[in-house]
Amino acid sequence: MRLYAAVAAGAFRRYATYRGATFAGVFTNTVFGLIIACTYIALWDERPHLGGYDQAQALTFVWVGQAMFSVMMLGVPSGFEAELAARIRTGDIAVDLYRPADLQCWWLAQDLGRAVFQLLGRGVIPMALGALLFQLALPTDLLTWIAFLVAVFLGMLVSFALRYLVAMSAFWLMDVSGVAQMYGITATFFCGMLLPLNVFPGAIGDIARLLPWSALLQVPADVLMGTHGGRGVLGSYLFQATWAAGLLAVGRLLQATATRRVVVQGG
Repeated sequence: MRLYAAVAAGAFRRYATYRGATFAGVFTNTVFGLIIACTYIALWDERPHLGGYDQAQALTFVWVGQAMFSVMMLGVPSGFEAELAARIRTGDIAVDLYRPADLQCWWLAQDLGRAVFQLLGRGVIPMALGALLFQLALPTDLLTWIAFLVAVFLGMLVSFALRYLVAMSAFWLMDVSGVAQMYGITATFFCGMLLPLNVFPGAIGDIARLLPWSALLQVPADVLMGTHGGRGVLGSYLFQATWAAGLLAVGRLLQATATRRVVVQGG
């Protein structure tokens, strides 16, 4: 475990060195947050309880989304999966497989280090600015914030597991840019970044809330605001943990299958 803790710490320090990129990210998230917040104000003025949210909850969702954008890689992914796919394409993955460390756990530790930095570096400031500029439905008790952070951590696991599958596709496709683009579009739509999933009508909304991408934004936001309905906090955790465990298992299966394929090819 100390090895993976060191890998996570190294990834945290690595991203912390890019101060200019962090500042630009904070600025971008804040600007987009302001634009979306003004749009939501107009929308909720017309439909005051759209999706079961009042206006303050809708605005809270906006700023949680901006805080989670880089943490969960809610757009087109550009984190470890790009580096891992490149190593698969060049054959450097053979060196990684010989290391005395589990490939999936290594990249998971690295991605968690990145995500924690993004949460602190690009998540806190936009959220704080949103709270200063708008009336948000933020909790006042510490336990709710702790529950929110647990949901964020579980969302990080789901995000990694999904993007690990994107990286694994490089064993068969070599170029994963198309898969990454499709993943980015799908993740943006089904995580709730465009609109809260509660707003989606009928069967579309029901299906969207059952997909793994809802664990990245919708579930943490509802845990923070206490709008998780009959599922409850523990049910929300179970939903996220189930998807994380299932997707990580699929990723490990693909890794094992691909590794045998690489050996057959002499890679």
